[in-house]
Amino acid sequence: MAWIKRNLFFVIGGVVALALLGAAGFYIYTAWTKNAKASDDLREVVGTLKTLVDQKPSPGNDKVDNIKIALDQDKQVKQWVASSAAYFEPIPSIPPAGSVSVANFSGALQNTLKQLHTDADAAGVGLPPNYDFSFASEKNKLAFAPGGLEPLSAQLGEVKSICGILFAARINGLDGIQRVRMSDDDVGGSQSDYIEERPITNELAVITPYVISFRCFTPELSRVVGGFAKAPNNYIIKSINVQPAGAAGAMPTGMGNGDMPPGTPPMMRGGEGYAPPMQPPGGQPAAGTGTGKGGLQPILKEQLLRVTAEIELVKLLPKN
Repeated sequence: MAWIKRNLFFVIGGVVALALLGAAGFYIYTAWTKNAKASDDLREVVGTLKTLVDQKPSPGNDKVDNIKIALDQDKQVKQWVASSAAYFEPIPSIPPAGSVSVANFSGALQNTLKQLHTDADAAGVGLPPNYDFSFASEKNKLAFAPGGLEPLSAQLGEVKSICGILFAARINGLDGIQRVRMSDDDVGGSQSDYIEERPITNELAVITPYVISFRCFTPELSRVVGGFAKAPNNYIIKSINVQPAGAAGAMPTGMGNGDMPPGTPPMMRGGEGYAPPMQPPGGQPAAGTGTGKGGLQPILKEQLLRVTAEIELVKLLPKN
């Protein structure tokens, strides 16, 4: 205490100096933080400006250069649209669009349904009895609702195209095709022929949904998917549900219990590579050929599938 009393002015001066140093440090830290934030903001602005300058066209380019670049990009887009048009070929209406009348539509419908039955028989595809491919309501009509013939003729062409893909894949059986209601003549039809959806129209195209149900084995299913993918018309498989056909649905229409479905692998129906187990005289199985312990075990057991697929057909709108 005596020393502090003797050096009181020195002690007071030291305390004041320390306070000033603390204030100066706080000021410097605050200023440094503001400078760092300002530097980050400046770098962000410089980066944005550099991105804009590097773009083509850029704000700094000559007006003539910008116009040339825009025209080149427009040309590239048009070339891409032209090249993609090969995947959006329109499906011909039946009868052709613009020439549809009650008489020729009725005749074309009868002929198309008959042709589809013939094609199904040729491909070995089973069909429900007296199946009309979702046109049961229109099959025997002699008069049609005004404005409904053009949409119906377009759908008839689309249904024929879908069946062509399924028949080419040689599915075992077609259970049904469902389409949207496009005419007043569809109102009184069977519910099993329709889906409660509507086509979707935007500024580029019309998207028309369909639901197909069929039975097949896995090789045929892969051919169906590949057929829709390679079709010149833009089909989109929106969803697909695959499950075992079951005992009730395992045998396609018109097939006896002793027959194997078309498309059954040779090992299952006695074709090439089939080797039936040897049996001793009297018809008793040889030892070791049973399915019990020590017998031959099946390597692959193919199973008939029931497939329900939602597909969408994309149709480009006519160019103005």
